[in-house]
Amino acid sequence: MSLASPIAAEFPVLAREGLVYLDSAATSQTARPVIEAMDRYYTEYRASIHRGVYPLAAEATEAYEGAREKVAAFTGSTAGETVFTRNATEAINLVARTNAGPGDLVVLTQMEHHSNIVPWQMVGCEVAFTPVGDDGLLDLDALDALLERRPKLVAVAHVSNVLGTVNPVAEIARRAHAAGALVVVDGAQAAPHLPVDVAALDVDFYAWTGHKAYGPTGIGVLHGRRSLLEEMPPFLGGGHMISRVTEEGFTPAEPPAKYEAGTMPVAEAIGLGAAVDFLSGIGMEAVREHAHDVVGYAVERLQEVEGLTLFGPTDVALRGSVCSFAFDGVHPHDVAEILGRQGVCVRAGHHCAQPLMRRLGVSATSRASFAVHSTRDEVDRLVEGLATVQEVFA
Repeated sequence: MSLASPIAAEFPVLAREGLVYLDSAATSQTARPVIEAMDRYYTEYRASIHRGVYPLAAEATEAYEGAREKVAAFTGSTAGETVFTRNATEAINLVARTNAGPGDLVVLTQMEHHSNIVPWQMVGCEVAFTPVGDDGLLDLDALDALLERRPKLVAVAHVSNVLGTVNPVAEIARRAHAAGALVVVDGAQAAPHLPVDVAALDVDFYAWTGHKAYGPTGIGVLHGRRSLLEEMPPFLGGGHMISRVTEEGFTPAEPPAKYEAGTMPVAEAIGLGAAVDFLSGIGMEAVREHAHDVVGYAVERLQEVEGLTLFGPTDVALRGSVCSFAFDGVHPHDVAEILGRQGVCVRAGHHCAQPLMRRLGVSATSRASFAVHSTRDEVDRLVEGLATVQEVFA
């Protein structure tokens, strides 16, 4: 299935002539309904939330908490288990700072983003990595061997931001829980592109971010198991996260307020609520089917390009909306720069996944990432641009 062209019309930036935006894995474009929802907050009912009793403040609070309800429903969670953060990185840091410490064993994978590596290193954990095979898939037998060491946590990307690999999170969670470990999932590349049901996955924490899901920057999400959120200490201290403060100490509020200190990004939360409405209106099954079509076509076309190495699974059922590749003898930044001259926007670099780059034997890759507005014609534009790269470096 290919989504109709009116989808592209919902993204104002895409009206720029000749633009082929293939960098949604870094930051997606913002949908018009999201911009309009945020504008309404700024122009019609801007006020602090949770504090005022006047109608304007009540309206703002209702919109903010209404966004939480939408976001929770979108991913099969509940409002009481849905914490707003600045981004997925902050969400994972929150979990690391409140659930792990020096000497704790945390099992990661070689395909993790730095945001799911560095927080565990910063709190002094012992970190072990599940290897990635040449096919771009995790070695689950090696994971089982690591689980025999009884780690405190297992942290894994739902979808790799480099390989595009869709990991079997529910199966990993089952194995990890059997070993007594908590499970933390980086869902930044999954939530915008495939149906996510946190309850069905049976994970303990699931983090994702608004700016990759057609929403604004500055807003992320942490879904956490309620019993854990109640037991964990607060991450930040200040206003709103308290129930009572005395000269001697404080009592924290109940989750999710317990983890939302200070004035939160109200407009951004409302924008994220509009973004999940936008995606729900399309239907996440339709979004995934569209990705299968466009990404499958991209995998097919890219494998035809002479001198190009495509990383990750070739089976589209096991791949998200990302295609990373390397050209023999051409630096990825040169590839991206030449494509950019032709209006084709791709990312080049290590993609905040340096351990994975070392596993692949490269310093960097070029990465095309696709979205609900992407088309087969844009894949053709990418391949035509790569032909120009070949001509330049022939």
